[in-house]
Amino acid sequence: MTHSEKAEAAFKNGKNCSQAVLDAFAGDFGLDPELAGRIACGLGGGVGREREVCGTVTGAAMVLGLRHGADKDVVYPQVQEFIRRFKAECGSIVCRDLLAGLNVTRGGVSEPRTEQYYRKRPCVEMVKLSAKILDEMSAGDGPSTSSASSVV
Repeated sequence: MTHSEKAEAAFKNGKNCSQAVLDAFAGDFGLDPELAGRIACGLGGGVGREREVCGTVTGAAMVLGLRHGADKDVVYPQVQEFIRRFKAECGSIVCRDLLAGLNVTRGGVSEPRTEQYYRKRPCVEMVKLSAKILDEMSAGDGPSTSSASSVV
């Protein structure tokens, strides 16, 4: 099963967007899936359903930290490159922008996962896209020197 497929399955099994991305890669780093779920739990829905930074982006940032270590000077360019690629595909990294035009709210409790839920929002596609970008980056297609420093 690919990371994109794992992320999709995790999301469709009730994990939030951030949890789904981190969960797809957790085993690669020996990270217990339950612990990964707890770490990423508050980051879904644009951080606590506040519709700020997309949870797939925060999940990807955690994966990149696991992949590259605790050196900010190494990890930040990787995260910036991820953001550049994600924005190129989706136009934004802000949850409320990505869900613009849909009847979604800030705060409160999460919505039940029904067929209608999955049909009306692009979240599952963004979960898969984030995992795909992470895989591309790990395959040696990392940050370019010109674009990595431009995104903050």
